[in-house]
Amino acid sequence: MFKLVSEYKPSGDQPKAIDSIVEGIKKGQKAQTLLGVTGSGKTFTMANVIERINRPTLILAHNKTLAGQLYSEFKELFPENAVEFFVSYYDYYQPEAYIAASDTYIEKDSSVNDEIDRMRHAATRSLLTRDDVIVISSVSCIYGIGEKEDYLSLMVSLEVGQEISRDEVMAQLINIQYERNDFDLKRGCFRCRGDVLDIFTPDSEEFLTRVSFFGDEIESISIVHYLTGKSEWKKTFVEIFPASHYATGRAKLDHAIETIEEELDERIAYFRDEGKPIEAYRLEQRTRYDMELLRQTGFCKGIENYSRHIAQRQAGEPPCTLLDFFPKDFLLFIDESHVTVSQVGAMYNGDRSRKDMLVNYGFRLPSAYDNRPLKFPEFEERMGRTIFVSATPADYEKEHSEQIVEQVIRPTGLLEPEIAIRPVEGQIEDILHELSENNKRGEKSLIMTLTKKMSEDLTAFLEKEGIRVSYLHSDIETVERMEILNKLRTDEIDVIVGINLLREGIDLPEVSRLMILDADKEGFLRSERSLIQIIGRCARNANGKVILYADEITDSMMKAVSETNRRRDIQKKYNEEHGIIPKTIKKEIRSVFEVVNDSAKDSKVKKADVKNLVNKGDAGKMSEADKAKMIEKLTLEMKKAAKDLDFERAAEIRDVIISLKTRA
Repeated sequence: MFKLVSEYKPSGDQPKAIDSIVEGIKKGQKAQTLLGVTGSGKTFTMANVIERINRPTLILAHNKTLAGQLYSEFKELFPENAVEFFVSYYDYYQPEAYIAASDTYIEKDSSVNDEIDRMRHAATRSLLTRDDVIVISSVSCIYGIGEKEDYLSLMVSLEVGQEISRDEVMAQLINIQYERNDFDLKRGCFRCRGDVLDIFTPDSEEFLTRVSFFGDEIESISIVHYLTGKSEWKKTFVEIFPASHYATGRAKLDHAIETIEEELDERIAYFRDEGKPIEAYRLEQRTRYDMELLRQTGFCKGIENYSRHIAQRQAGEPPCTLLDFFPKDFLLFIDESHVTVSQVGAMYNGDRSRKDMLVNYGFRLPSAYDNRPLKFPEFEERMGRTIFVSATPADYEKEHSEQIVEQVIRPTGLLEPEIAIRPVEGQIEDILHELSENNKRGEKSLIMTLTKKMSEDLTAFLEKEGIRVSYLHSDIETVERMEILNKLRTDEIDVIVGINLLREGIDLPEVSRLMILDADKEGFLRSERSLIQIIGRCARNANGKVILYADEITDSMMKAVSETNRRRDIQKKYNEEHGIIPKTIKKEIRSVFEVVNDSAKDSKVKKADVKNLVNKGDAGKMSEADKAKMIEKLTLEMKKAAKDLDFERAAEIRDVIISLKTRA
């Protein structure tokens, strides 16, 4: 049973939203939409629905950062249940590709994050062994991960009193991709000391499974800490899942090698008939090398490209994904659905276009196409009971939802901001006046422009007027963007001028003024949904006000203003009925670079110095030994950041490492 642990109780219109969604699920509605405004506690509503329905749940987010935030929140809300995390396990990933114009082949290059790999294994194990599971996932969940049936059938079951030799158990472990390592025991490895076998399963964080033998009989099974060796508890039965999701039985693998060879012969004949001997030679050499590795070791680099043969599927059949590990009656929440749904739909086409070049030029067999994400119709077939969650649901959600549940009231009592529409003529003078008045109150402002040049020019003008200002756009690196936002919150600057980066995921309670230039320029940045998302950035301050500068009122503006005013009226009426006075949210200000700076103190290298090494070419002045030490320290910091789910900082440090390695 799911058990929600929280000191808070549903409030505002959360109880009504929870009841409506639960009732819809019980009635058998396939899809619903939770239309929740910014700050209305959508996550808490989701948690209450999960507790009431009591089914395995998948929560789909559109990026790793958002998924990490949700994972932390649900871990706190469900401490007694299995809350798992399933995202791409690469800290760095360069997919295999071929550029025909320059005859450039780019080999697959990646850096696997061991901790995220562990969490992926923990997710699949939990789904196969218990019912109280919540998995927070990115779109990684629609990519193939090996066959569920193979993963289950290859599981090694061990029981106290079972008659089986130590060598036979080791042979079974090797068959499911475990490695023997008696000196440096890591996940996916085992070691043997006399009659004791220690197994470090890929889903375990810090515990080993210790199997003790007496002759050819299992005498005891215990769980021990991998560092101290202290026994934590005894078990009578244990299940050892494969070390890789792509593990498969020998018979299946032998059959796969046969069908790979058949496809290879057909493809070689095709290339020769087309007068392409180079492509035929290239494909034969590479594929036969992979086949020999599969015969000898059961594994090869890029084994996922042969997944259709290994799984014995027909051409075009969808791959097995994380969704197949869920029971049919699972719950699916799609967070920020207006972004996530379209992202899921775009994955297949991007993957296909890249593989076209590899297949057409003899780098991969056509069966590589079937190592792919799900097509959108295939995803729809596997969706289960779905709740779209967004403040601005798109057309797809509206068309496919059997009911739309609104959650407009904020527990804090905050209202949607007031909106004013003013003419373009005289907008600069008006902006200066608004900034001056806002600064007197000690509150902050955001200004939205349409282009980078406009944001830079406006910033330069405001600086000349003595205003503490900074601009923000995509040319500024991720961590620097976060630092600029912190400067606004810590009163180092008063205004940020930006483009699209202020739409989603920005939480700035200090901001009470938002000014949008060129609001009447229809397009992606000024669509109805974009405007509503932008307006939401100003909804965490009791004095929030949005000013739209435009010469005409477009349909998008009209709809965004009407919807905002409608929500504001509902919120205002609720506050009056319940005697609630809106108060600005107080949120802790945390430095983005706390951990980086701690690491820099240990290595006696400040963050600025690290950037200078790269930006000014000073890396060439370092000795190879010093450079190696620097790379080693930064690599440890990168891995720690990824383990803490701080993927943006991990990516920043990764870029520094790559620059240090490549610059002479």
